[in-house]
Order: sequence, then C-alpha cells, then structure tokens
Amino acid sequence: MTAGNRLAQPVGELLSDWRVPPYPPGKQLQGRFARLEPLRAELHAASLHAANSRDADGRNWTYLPYGPFDGLDAYRSWMESYCVGRDPLFYAIVEQQSSLALGVASYLRITPANGCIELGHIHFSPPMQRTPAASEAVILLMKHAFELGYRRCEWKCDALNAPSRAAAERFGFSFEGIFRQAAVVKGRNRDTAWYAVIDGEWPELAAAFARWLDPNNFDPAGQQRLTLSSLTAQVRSIHREAGD
Repeated sequence: MTAGNRLAQPVGELLSDWRVPPYPPGKQLQGRFARLEPLRAELHAASLHAANSRDADGRNWTYLPYGPFDGLDAYRSWMESYCVGRDPLFYAIVEQQSSLALGVASYLRITPANGCIELGHIHFSPPMQRTPAASEAVILLMKHAFELGYRRCEWKCDALNAPSRAAAERFGFSFEGIFRQAAVVKGRNRDTAWYAVIDGEWPELAAAFARWLDPNNFDPAGQQRLTLSSLTAQVRSIHREAGD
C-alpha cells in the first residue's frame, strides 16, 4: 500500500501502530510432534550425528556451507564454534515420541528494526525427513516469529536446490526472485532464491497450519488426510488474486 507525502510523492504506508520486536529469546518451543530446544553440543551433538550418519553419501549437506563432517568430534567442534550467539540462533529439533534430536534449524539475519527475520540452516536427518515433526518444527518457528511482532519471515536457498524451493512454497512462502551471484559456497557460485511470508498473510496461514495439525487430519496409521501443500496453496492463491 502506498500513500502520498506533502510533495505529492508516493511513499510507503505509515506504520503508526507497529513496534520494533525483540530478538527471539531462545526459549523452548513445544509442539505436538516436535519441540525445539536451544542447540547445545553437549546435549544434542551425539544424537544428531547418529541420525545424520544415515545419510551415507552426504547428499543432505550439498547446499549447506558446511559439512559433511568426518566424525562426531568434528561435528561437535563445529557446533561449539559456529552454533553459539543469537544470530544465527540455532535450535535442535527433537522428536517428541522418541525424545531424540533429529534435526537443526535457526533464525538468522534478524533485524528487529525492520521487523524482518529469516529461517535457515534447516537440516533434517533421514529419520526426520517427510515426517509431521519436521513440518511442525518450521511451523513453530514461523508462529514464534510473528507472535514476537516480526512483519516479514524469509526463506532463502540456493536457486538450484529444488527440494528447498518446493518446501518454501509448501509452507506458504511466496517467491520473490533470484539474486544472481549472491554468494560463493564451497568454492562454487550460488544464485539465491528469495521467498517470504508477511504478517498480513499469517492469520490465514496459521489457520491452515492448525487445520493440518489437527489430530483428525491424521488417520490411525499417522497418514495425513489433507496435505499441507493443498492448504497453503489456497492461502497463497487468495493473496495473489488480491494483489498482495
């Protein structure tokens, strides 16, 4: 939405009611299938390394700027040096049923002054891939960000990373373009695909997520009746038609 200033120039909408949000406090986030705990090498490295070892050829690390690691000591050392501080703010994704840490995710590029926050460093081990716990972990991060008062939640990935791009759309993120030659990762060029959800879209997405997570949406075998992508596609379609 645009407005006009006293010089009749188009300017952005005045955000008179918006307040700068705080940094995420790094607290535990609880869900039905998963919980997110602040990542700690002494608590989570062994479980994560064991789960990641199921990725025998290391394909899960291809688009990340680090990994695969030679062993548990190397993984723990990386975690102790890289996964500290509040930006990136790393979480271990713990499966509720087994209480095992099976994945990692983070907030990063956190800019409270602009109300902008990014989800990244998302790495699901083979046992967590394609599970409700994996999806719920992303939903919990999105929910927490908007509840804190952020206006914009971003998802960025290598433009060649087709699974990540599909996941972004599955969670309701809208594609915003390609930043060419945005980075050098592991000695190779990276064009970066940008996706985002904004606060005006969140209430409808939150309703879609609640509908997907409803116990009645899962049959006795744990299979989903309505897919998450079908629910979020409806939301993205509504906002495209509205010109948001």
